[in-house]
Amino acid sequence: MKNTQVLIIGSGMGALVAGAMLTKKGLKTTVLEQNYLPGGCTSAYWRKGFVFETGATTLVGLGNGMPLQYVLDETGIELNARRLDLPMRVHLSNGLVCARFEGREQWIKEAERVFGAKGQRQFWEECYRVSDFVWETSLKQLSFPLNNLSDLIEAVKNASLKQVKYLPYVFKTVESVVNRYGLHTNKAFVDFVNEQLLISAQNHMGEVNFMFGAAALCYTNLPNYYIDGGLINLVQPFVDYIESNGGEVNLREGVRSVVKNDRGYEVESSTAVYQTEFLISGIPINNTLEYFPEIKPKFEQQLMSSDQLNSAFQLGIGFKPHRSFDTIHHQIHLSSPLEGIGSKSIFISLNHPADLSRTDDEGLAVMSVSTHWQNPAYLTYETDKLTDAVIDVLVEKDFLKRENIVYQHSSGPKSWQKWTGRKWGFVGGYPQFNHIKPWQMLGARLDGHKAYQVGDTVYPGQGIPGVTLSGIIAAKKLLRDWSL
Repeated sequence: MKNTQVLIIGSGMGALVAGAMLTKKGLKTTVLEQNYLPGGCTSAYWRKGFVFETGATTLVGLGNGMPLQYVLDETGIELNARRLDLPMRVHLSNGLVCARFEGREQWIKEAERVFGAKGQRQFWEECYRVSDFVWETSLKQLSFPLNNLSDLIEAVKNASLKQVKYLPYVFKTVESVVNRYGLHTNKAFVDFVNEQLLISAQNHMGEVNFMFGAAALCYTNLPNYYIDGGLINLVQPFVDYIESNGGEVNLREGVRSVVKNDRGYEVESSTAVYQTEFLISGIPINNTLEYFPEIKPKFEQQLMSSDQLNSAFQLGIGFKPHRSFDTIHHQIHLSSPLEGIGSKSIFISLNHPADLSRTDDEGLAVMSVSTHWQNPAYLTYETDKLTDAVIDVLVEKDFLKRENIVYQHSSGPKSWQKWTGRKWGFVGGYPQFNHIKPWQMLGARLDGHKAYQVGDTVYPGQGIPGVTLSGIIAAKKLLRDWSL
């Protein structure tokens, strides 16, 4: 039997952040990852001469007051990231194209050009105010959601009148604010907002509360970055940090069982048995509870089922570009939904033109294409048909010439489940639903003892900033709970 102070299941960003912060405090930490690469849905892999991203392709969270920057400052981990001049272009179904500028005034003028002047400035200025508040508050209120008296005391200590002032936005939907500015009759704008929300909030304006929705819609108004070689080079520095400080990150070692005992937890993996005082689950709560059947009833009202979740259809393409692009991220809105899965947009990420490490041969490029696949446990469709349909769109929109494709491969929910181990192959985290308020979301504490949860199924759990914040919160609560 092997002994460790902290055992972490999975090596996604939330798990690695928690591991790095606990390692910094001197706790011996062991991370177990069932795959041959670390990172989970935030990683990259080599295939047939190309480096493809596993899932996430956008990088936000660096800069003052942002969660990822906070962890880098705390640990001294360094990242070599390129800041993007233009975060994204959105290709609307009516043929218009808008540039999602980082500059706020520049974006408002672009929105007015594309969608008309009515209500745009007022809507976006309100989004900016709320988004700023969310990130300004995120690292001050690390006790949310409140699970015990200690959390309440911490929340009160860090409370401000501004937080009270902005609380009503939790009870408003994005749709209600769109309606207030008379934008609900602007079909192009409504479609734009809905498809943009899907990227980082996993739902549409009628369900997403404005507090989180504003942050999601302003994602491109924050500094956006790219890391050469793919996002494996985001997670690897965290792996290196944990290992250089006496911890372990063990790949190809999946967890088979967890048994609670008087010393903490006995964890059986595919290769060893561990005794650990603390346990952190970095896999979705749906998977985690398979190891904790005795506490599953406690979470019945908070668990989401397949019909509430999204997986993805993803297409990786190695190709010879026939033109240059002024940004690496594009969202294409479709004039008619994709047959079989009903998705109304596809998202494209290209390698940065200055990054020559993503292809073996000079002059080639990499394109990652993804779209939402609802209800992944029950909705089935042929990926070959989806591949043909998506490539037709890429050719039509002049992203690609069919004869320039050097290599391609596609994946659906079953492939995602095999790659990540996530139940039903769902990705993107738990969607925002209006009836679930922030204080009702899943929290970091798992069993009321020494087990904790991180990742994209707990608060706030949306995108890299969200899962990073989940790791920070879990580490802070663990340390506070046990006076470490």
